[in-house]
Amino acid sequence: MNSTRFKILITGFFMLFLCLHMNAQQFVTHAVKKGETLESIAKQYRVTPFNILKYNKEIVQGKPLIANTVLVIPMEAKSTNANVPVVKSKVNVVVKEEKVAQENPIGFTSYRVKRKDALYGIAKRFNISIEDIKRYNKELYSGNLKKGMNLRIPKFRRVSPEDVAKSNDDFEMYTVKPKETRWSIANTYGITIDELLELNPDLSKSNNYLMEGQQLKLPKIKGSTVDNQKIQLYNSYVITPKQTFYNLEKQFGVTEEEIKSLNPEVKVRGLQEGMIIRLPKKDTAPIDVVNTDKYVFYEVKSQETEFRLTRKLNVTYAELLALNPELSDGLKAGMILKIPKAKAQDLEIKNSLVLDRFSLIDSIQTKNRPNLLFLLPFRTDKIDVTDKELAKQTMANRNDSKYSIGMYTGAMVALDSIKKLGVSVNVRTFDTQLNVDRVKDIMLRERLNDVSAIIGPLDAKSLKEVALAAGQYNIPVIAPIAAESDISLRNVYFTLPTEEVLRNKMIAYVNEHRKEENIVIIADDNNKKTQSLLLEKFPKAKILNLKNNISLDIDKVRQIVSAKQNWVFLESDNANTIYHVSSVLNSTIKDSVRIRMFTTNKNKAFDNDVISNSHLSNLGFTYPSIEKEIGTNSFVKMYRRKYGIEPDRYAIRGFDITFDILLKLAYKNNLFEAGKKIGETSYTANKFNYRKDASSGYFNQSAYIMSYNKMMIVEAE
Repeated sequence: MNSTRFKILITGFFMLFLCLHMNAQQFVTHAVKKGETLESIAKQYRVTPFNILKYNKEIVQGKPLIANTVLVIPMEAKSTNANVPVVKSKVNVVVKEEKVAQENPIGFTSYRVKRKDALYGIAKRFNISIEDIKRYNKELYSGNLKKGMNLRIPKFRRVSPEDVAKSNDDFEMYTVKPKETRWSIANTYGITIDELLELNPDLSKSNNYLMEGQQLKLPKIKGSTVDNQKIQLYNSYVITPKQTFYNLEKQFGVTEEEIKSLNPEVKVRGLQEGMIIRLPKKDTAPIDVVNTDKYVFYEVKSQETEFRLTRKLNVTYAELLALNPELSDGLKAGMILKIPKAKAQDLEIKNSLVLDRFSLIDSIQTKNRPNLLFLLPFRTDKIDVTDKELAKQTMANRNDSKYSIGMYTGAMVALDSIKKLGVSVNVRTFDTQLNVDRVKDIMLRERLNDVSAIIGPLDAKSLKEVALAAGQYNIPVIAPIAAESDISLRNVYFTLPTEEVLRNKMIAYVNEHRKEENIVIIADDNNKKTQSLLLEKFPKAKILNLKNNISLDIDKVRQIVSAKQNWVFLESDNANTIYHVSSVLNSTIKDSVRIRMFTTNKNKAFDNDVISNSHLSNLGFTYPSIEKEIGTNSFVKMYRRKYGIEPDRYAIRGFDITFDILLKLAYKNNLFEAGKKIGETSYTANKFNYRKDASSGYFNQSAYIMSYNKMMIVEAE
């Protein structure tokens, strides 16, 4: 017989002997409370510690008891606690005798059974008996526990005020101080949250709110008032981000065991940022209570240098050393450094911790294998591939085909790029031919349950069909088309920011950068709504009306523009109007009069050949854009090597959209979940920051502010 089988056999005999022995006497169960010891429990029940140890093999003599551990107490003599219910046990020691009054639950929670779950384990997890589970899940009396079964788990009131104190003389009224929490107060008084709620029934059980100055009924701490005890025995300390027991021991000379014995909640929850703990007062320098209102914290990264660190945190090394004396031993990865909050205004802060910018590339999981489905109107039904010249001409004349081919070639470069990062991607591609019936057929034929995301189609009707079919499998659909579509589908990601987003970006930019500039608004008849909106945002703005909805009276322009800087909004979709207005404004510029021209909507009219780029450059023309200008970057080089030509704007957009989706899927193979963790992402010429609409899909909120400068178009400062 091997050793494993031998151990199982011996264990079985021991359990059988234990159960038979327990049938001969009565037992009670006892849930350990904070601060209780083996000796105090034995004294309470008038038994010896040995007898408790005998029936509770999970506890060890000399080691502290863990709160909420359920002990089996052999009743060899009458208990000092008249309220302790007597339990007769057969095989399971926690099953109550039927004669004992049944305790009514105060509520229920739901639990979904997992594989390998057993009734014993579930009962132990929720601190109830197997009989309690069966009583409220009657199917278990006649059937077995099965994976996926939803159980009603009863919740019982385990604590009564009598367990906390015996008379009114044992209580005092406590006034809540600023920033104190229920947990910190309960911890100071050595009671549980349940006991705090029992003593103060007016406290809400649905939230943890406490009001400064609120009066609470609490048990007096024996032998001393709370304030005296704090002064004489303990210091309070606020746990800072990523603090460890090792750090506390090194700083204050307190072991992990000492901290846990003084702060029972730490045993359960561990050290958590913002937690107020008690530390023993020793004959050393006083503990520096960290004020998170004045300081933030930074974790030193691997290979970080002093120069790089001071530049990043906007502090001098002398300032860092004064606040963090341990730096005198050298800069080490993992150190948590304290910096003044006033110095961190330009840093991203969360829960008092300075965050480094999230890097998707550094966070990808190569084990994730995204599956992409491309649905684009390549229009192979309209292109004769046997005639090369005719095929070129057809593609040049068809925007749907040109957009699809450009976007797909850019997407292929994105696939090459993600492959170099170690991520494998499966791709299936279909030509929708701008045919809704064909799209429906593809959706019916294709296996969708393994698809991570669908890119396309381009037309609104086909997009709606795809989104509805994909929605059944919770698959995200990436829409390259303009977001002005009237589709209201929850799983669609609209990659193009709306006109409203662009307009708001432009207004926000002007608001942020203006000082004493004179705001002037010029709008044609088709843009009066935008004029009204601008007047709401800039009430002191002046209006210049157009003559015949096209030109300006130069004398009126000279009257309105002042000697200081003038910022002029031009809202028009007519090329002739833009030509005349930009020409007049350009002629008005002189040393004493500076004019900068803006628009909230740079439409195709602004790109008309009749408009002088020189005038736009002189006016520092500034506008919102879904994309920025690019030079020769790594994507352009890769595209040239792969196809031998320069990428057009469609190819650039195809790369950016696809690479963004692939990186997010490589980080978490679920785009919806990845979006909860990731903010704005930026690529070759496009950036993305999706926000869920209340009644629709996900809309890109990112845009650029571009400006003409010295005959070049650059991102505005």
